[in-house]
Amino acid sequence: MKEKVIAIFDVGKTNKKLLLFDCNLRLVSEEETRFPEVTDDDGFECDNIDLIEDWIMESIKDLIRSDLYDLTALNFATYGATIVYLDAEGKRIGPVYNYLKPIDERIPERIYRRYGGQDEFCRRTASPALGMLNSGMQILWLKSEKPEVYSRVKYILHFPQYLSYLITGKICSEHTSIGCHTALWDFDSMKYHSWVSDQGLDLPEPIPVTTLNEVLIEGKKISVGIGIHDSSASLAPYFTGNRGNFLLASTGTWCINMNPFNPEKLTAEQLDRDCLCYMSITREPVKSSRLFIGKMHDNGVAMLNSHFRTSDDFYLNVNFDQDLINMLAKRYIGDKRAFFSSGPESREFRDRIDLYDFKSFDEAYHQLMSELTTLAAESIRLVLPEKSETGNLYVTGGFSKNKIFVKLLAGMFPGMRVFTSEIKNATALGAALVVYKSLCDSVPEPNLGLTEYLS
Repeated sequence: MKEKVIAIFDVGKTNKKLLLFDCNLRLVSEEETRFPEVTDDDGFECDNIDLIEDWIMESIKDLIRSDLYDLTALNFATYGATIVYLDAEGKRIGPVYNYLKPIDERIPERIYRRYGGQDEFCRRTASPALGMLNSGMQILWLKSEKPEVYSRVKYILHFPQYLSYLITGKICSEHTSIGCHTALWDFDSMKYHSWVSDQGLDLPEPIPVTTLNEVLIEGKKISVGIGIHDSSASLAPYFTGNRGNFLLASTGTWCINMNPFNPEKLTAEQLDRDCLCYMSITREPVKSSRLFIGKMHDNGVAMLNSHFRTSDDFYLNVNFDQDLINMLAKRYIGDKRAFFSSGPESREFRDRIDLYDFKSFDEAYHQLMSELTTLAAESIRLVLPEKSETGNLYVTGGFSKNKIFVKLLAGMFPGMRVFTSEIKNATALGAALVVYKSLCDSVPEPNLGLTEYLS
């Protein structure tokens, strides 16, 4: 007998995955692929959308014909800040432009000036000024720089909804894609910002991310989700069960801190300090901050390896030493630091770092991690409300495996329970969850792989 499965296409910038979950939301199959990038009509690198489209269509057909699996539903999770344009016949126009593509700064500046200046506009849309990473500015860029192409545009979709459209033919939008630093959404009024209609943009009104459309493919009925932004998808598993208020610190190259329980509006000061808002699956703002912690860690470790003549992975064998932490705390009192410039907003390495202050790699690495953890804690506090009732702090990703980081972080938040959480493919699981909620009355609680760390 075939096993009923939900298929999730998890489309990242580098890796594209097809994952299958069973009726208990257990992962039963995972396939990963990469596609070589191509260049757009200006010669800038972008995803090969033709290969992605072919891969999705062929994968679905293979699943329908499978002797092992009974495909019942599918959904899509993709990176954000990416727009796809369709003509009046519903055919894609042009490539899928890369959000790293440069933009003439005069294009967003015209919008900023008209709607209260950059600070107010960015505060209201919860979107730091990030050029093409503000997907709304991609639309203005096309309108300004390629008017002949723009004149053919009938429909405008974010990337997750475009992939769903390939299967369902439905034009739609949803809150998680609109709410990720797009500069399209007014978080004060919780609707499209007035510039959207003022510019004559006819964007689809968002509908619940749990919406399903039933389609018939090769004689088989399949329920298809409308897609979800990957950051919001990775947060979705933590809404299951009765967990109370929580904050998720997703670590890796970046440490992205997401707080779905902070009702305070984003301030201009928080925007200046790299904060923004996402939108949760419950259509609520998710106040977020970020720190380039992975790159900072790698640069610091490279300095230590060069000085102490150690291997690249030597730091992996360094165990947490509380006595070493206590000794270093007496040496570096207050805001005195060995690696980073002093000051609560400083995230830059000092111009001159004297590693001869340290007797060993272990000693230097403990100080590096102490300073990095302090910076991470400062970033987390940016998204905690003034009267915080946040009970749990979940740490996921690469730094959840770094015992020194997690132990130090737990000590910096004594009023919270600090857990590491190991969920493989959390983004895909979140995308499966929002589909599952529409298919069944009760949703099984996923295993979040929680381990509590005490200060």
